[in-house]
Amino acid sequence: MKDLHLHIDTVRRLLRRHARSNLENMLAKMHAAELALIFRHITPEERNEAFLTIADVDHAAAVMSEMDEHLIEELITELPIEKTMMLMKAMSPDDEADILQLLPEELAEDILNRLKSSESEEMETLMAYPENSAGGLMIPDVFALHEDITVGEAIASIQNQDEQEMVFYLYVVDERQHLVGVISLRDLITSKPMKKLSDMMITRVHSVNPLTDQEEVAQIVSRYNILAVPVVDDANKLMGIITVDDVIDVIREEATEDFLQMAGAGRDRDILLKSTFSNAKTRVPWLFASWIGGLLVASIITTYEDTLGQVFALMAFLPIIIGMAGNVGTQTSTIIVRGIATGRVSTANALKLVFKELRVGFLLGGLYGLLLGGAGYLLSSSGYMDIGVMNSVELGITVGLGIILSMAIAALVGALVPVLLHRMNLDPAVATGPFVTTSVDILGVVVYFVVAGFFIL
Repeated sequence: MKDLHLHIDTVRRLLRRHARSNLENMLAKMHAAELALIFRHITPEERNEAFLTIADVDHAAAVMSEMDEHLIEELITELPIEKTMMLMKAMSPDDEADILQLLPEELAEDILNRLKSSESEEMETLMAYPENSAGGLMIPDVFALHEDITVGEAIASIQNQDEQEMVFYLYVVDERQHLVGVISLRDLITSKPMKKLSDMMITRVHSVNPLTDQEEVAQIVSRYNILAVPVVDDANKLMGIITVDDVIDVIREEATEDFLQMAGAGRDRDILLKSTFSNAKTRVPWLFASWIGGLLVASIITTYEDTLGQVFALMAFLPIIIGMAGNVGTQTSTIIVRGIATGRVSTANALKLVFKELRVGFLLGGLYGLLLGGAGYLLSSSGYMDIGVMNSVELGITVGLGIILSMAIAALVGALVPVLLHRMNLDPAVATGPFVTTSVDILGVVVYFVVAGFFIL
């Protein structure tokens, strides 16, 4: 972090002094990811000037590919169209398509018209796929080998390749470009030159369809520990590959979206870069849901006004019961949502996990029920609280049962709601925020006063 602040200060100082040559040398020596991080922390004017100072087009394109989407959109709209064209041509097709989708329609159309017809068609094909799909992530310039060639011929073919995306896997196709196998680069160079690829390739290949969701692609890479995933059409024809660097970005993006949604802060990954008004606007709907829930809780408490009037001490324990139940609900739903995202929670084991979390809720509720019930008994029996028509034992049982049932219900709701949303093909991350918390608050208050009413009557 010290180096980051030092680099930011240095960039700003060189910009103020108009020391373009020194700044150019500094930026040329830094990694693209480091520069993208620096650009996040300087003003738009400084960012534009510093970016234009990067002399190497390939380096500038790499920096732009590493930048946040919001900053890319802001930066590229200020660049001369000629500079933009040079950057786009230096990027991989998938990055190029991603950036085009960020731009205003007129600017994107202008860039597409300026590209060669073959490049333009390729970009339009990639842009036609849904944003979070395998088709939108794939690199179409995939290197493939025919199944009938020998190892020696394959190695010679590899040595003649310049532009295709090369990874540690080599995909094998038949005469119709159908994917039939895969060979690791290591196995290829350690095999005898006259050996045919069809005799050594692995025929079981983990592949995805262009419309496969990017989260499922990430799960495949994580589950099988592979560095790339081939993309095939319905006829199993090889269309492209998705490399592990793009998958890492997907994992980070999906995790960020889940955490933001679980906190009720929307799903915009660039929320920290938004204006104050935009930031507040994003949170309004979620907080409004909590506000409505609060009104419902207040109306329920008012309904049980007579009960509170007879035993005013009940009100003293209400915040503890609501707070503990809310924590259990959030913990449970977070565990389930993360399990769904990583593939550990599926339709087959969902019901079993729901009942497991219910048992956990009862176990935790039992522990804190004994503690809170004991505290209620001691405080009331010592005369510290006005317990009205109740005696100390009844108050202790009421608050103890109240927290046991509230925490058990919270665990059930926190586990069940994400599972149901997932079954309905909705994003389960939305369940962990205000929805679960508000539901748990309402149910916890009702259960608590129902138990209290039983003893008062």
